[in-house]
Amino acid sequence: MAGLLLDTLNGVNADRRPVWLMRQAGRYLPEYRSLRAEKGGFLALVYDAEAAAEITIQPLRRFGFDGAILFSDILIVPYAMGQDLQFLSGEGPHLSPRLVDHALDSLQAVPERLSPIYATVSRVKAALSPETTLLGFAGSPWTVATYMVAGEGSRDQHDTRAMAYRDPAAFQAIIDAIVRVTTDYLVGQIEAGAEAVQLFDSWAGSLAPAEFERWVIAPNGAIVAALRTRCPGVPVIGFPKGAGEKLSAYAQGVAPDALGLDETIDPAWAARTLPAGMPVQGNLDPLLLLAGGPELERQALRVLDAFADRPHVFNLGHGIGQHTPIENVEALLRVVRGWRR
Repeated sequence: MAGLLLDTLNGVNADRRPVWLMRQAGRYLPEYRSLRAEKGGFLALVYDAEAAAEITIQPLRRFGFDGAILFSDILIVPYAMGQDLQFLSGEGPHLSPRLVDHALDSLQAVPERLSPIYATVSRVKAALSPETTLLGFAGSPWTVATYMVAGEGSRDQHDTRAMAYRDPAAFQAIIDAIVRVTTDYLVGQIEAGAEAVQLFDSWAGSLAPAEFERWVIAPNGAIVAALRTRCPGVPVIGFPKGAGEKLSAYAQGVAPDALGLDETIDPAWAARTLPAGMPVQGNLDPLLLLAGGPELERQALRVLDAFADRPHVFNLGHGIGQHTPIENVEALLRVVRGWRR
């Protein structure tokens, strides 16, 4: 029996809305902080299938979300492609060698680094009720490439954007390689039990329109098309954060089953502009959830009402912040669960 979330991603406009939150398994939960203190660093948790499954399930026990999102990281793909991955305290992730000054073919692929993630998916799937949808995910090629080229995150993706202009053939080879590995990775998650998958393009907003077409739309479209062939019927959510008015081109060119919207998108504009009947996901500002109070309820209702005439998964415009109070999440869920179309 399919749950409300999976039905909505498949185009059903139900009277009530499914809800899950990006980064719902994470540092705002005391049970997560306790387990991390016991187990050690972030990457150690990701590669401990038992611990990663427990973290994935923690927010469901507390809040009863309609979806469970795999606890992992988008940089598992470059790690499997042969880059070294470290999460340094206070600095975030670091990949080496950086492809801004090393050739792609200098990497030695380590595909077995994907296997523990599939084990986590299998564990979570076995523990979930049929009504709860298990979501897998991967980073989109542009966003993953920005980390592979620069070796770390950056404000404007300067090194990667410059490389794409300076040597588009070399950068295309990096993108193509990421597309291949990401497609296989998502297929592996689906075979292990994921019922839908999301492509996170966290840095899509940094590109000019022509570059957006080449480095965001084309590679994401290739992944979606391949998944439709290899895993027919499994919904794919595309989330190009920061795309703004380019969302329409993304929706047409990538043709995901559902489209994630960040908090900068006006819900009324999206409801009018995006393809009729396309399910949307989002798009409450995570800082509103952090702040709480009457404005949280008002803005949540604004999002819900704007998308009343199309399938809608309620979510944030990006990940939940680590200092978000538990009581604010509970208040939000009362609003969403009390709303009816």
